[in-house]
Amino acid sequence: MIDLVIDQRRRDLGGFEVGRVLPYAPHRMVGPFIFFDHMGPVEFAPGIPRSVDVRPHPHIGLSTVTYLFDGEIMHRDSVGSEQPIRPGEVNWMTAGRGITHSERFEKARAIGGRMDGIQAWIALPVEDEEIEPAFAHHGSEALPEFTVDGMWMRLIAGECWGLRSPVRTHSPLVYAHCRMQAGAKLPIPVHYPERAVYIASGTVDIGNQTFGPGQMIVFTRGRPGLVVALGPATLMLLGGEHIGERYIEWNFVSSRKERIQQAKADWAAGRMKLPDLDHHEFIPLPPEPAVPNPMS
Repeated sequence: MIDLVIDQRRRDLGGFEVGRVLPYAPHRMVGPFIFFDHMGPVEFAPGIPRSVDVRPHPHIGLSTVTYLFDGEIMHRDSVGSEQPIRPGEVNWMTAGRGITHSERFEKARAIGGRMDGIQAWIALPVEDEEIEPAFAHHGSEALPEFTVDGMWMRLIAGECWGLRSPVRTHSPLVYAHCRMQAGAKLPIPVHYPERAVYIASGTVDIGNQTFGPGQMIVFTRGRPGLVVALGPATLMLLGGEHIGERYIEWNFVSSRKERIQQAKADWAAGRMKLPDLDHHEFIPLPPEPAVPNPMS
C-alpha cells in the first residue's frame, strides 16, 4: 500500500519557514507534480520587512498552483496579471516558454496575520512545454466540493469522484484539499497510477501505521489505499499520470538540459520580460548549482 514516506525539510527564508517535500532524491515526482512546498504556518506581525517578499523571478516548462489555508499573497506577472490569492482560491500560472512573477505579503505587512498554504509545481507534457504563458484565477465558489461521513473535500484541479474542476490542466491529474474528523476515511483513487497524500495538520492511520504533520505518503502503483483520521486532520491529495522524467534547476523545469541552460542565459542577460506592475527589482540568477527556490 505504501511505497515511500517523505518528511518535509524545513528551510528558513529569512522571515518565515517553508517545508520542502518535493523534489526528493529517491522520488522526484508524483504524477506531474515535481515541486511541493508547505509555506508556514507562521504568524506575521504588522510591518514585516519587504525582504520577506518573493521578488520577480522566472519559470519555464511548468504550471504553478498556490493554495492557501490562511493569509493572503499578492501575485503579479509578466502577462499583466495582478491578483491577490486568499484561502480556498486557486492561482494557476502556466509558464510554458517563459513567464516572470512576484509574490508579496502586502496585507500581512499592513495588518499582520497568519500565513499557511501550499505551493506546487506541475510539469507540463513535452508537447506543451513551450506554449504561451498564461494565468488563471478561480474563486473557492467555482471549485467542486462534497461532504460525506465526516470528510469534506474540495477538488482544486483535475478529475475524481465523478467531479471535474474548472481549472485547466495539461495532463490527467487530481489535486484536492481534504478536512477530516476523527474516524473519517479517505479511499485513495486507484485510476491514477501515481498518488500521494500530504498531511498538513493532524494525525492519520494508513496501513496500521501512524503519520503526522509534514509527511507525504506515496502509495504503491495499482494498489488501493485508505487513510483514517485519528483526530481532526487536513490533507492534500495529489497524483496523476507520469509524464516522463524532468530536469529541474532553480525555477526552471524541462525535459531538455539545453533548454534550462538557455533559460538561465536569457534571465542573466535580461531577455525575459518582468511584470509590468512590479519591475523595479528582481532575483538574480544564483551561482551554480542552483536548487529549486522555495515560494517560486
